[in-house]
Amino acid sequence: MATSSYTAILERDGNLYVALCPELDVASQGATVEEAITNLKEAVDLFLESADPNEVKRRLHSLCPIIPS
Repeated sequence: MATSSYTAILERDGNLYVALCPELDVASQGATVEEAITNLKEAVDLFLESADPNEVKRRLHSLCPIIPS
């Protein structure tokens, strides 16, 4: 099975950490950074296993890095 890499953006929100995969618009949270990342990986895996391929293509965004001048 092929593997893919996705971006994880983490942000602290009160007592929790919120993790977002911007390429797929999938998010999760956890009490620690590690838990938030683990939960995000699980959420992305579940999304990719259960979503219609057209939905995956529709959600899949290309990231364009912004480099400050």
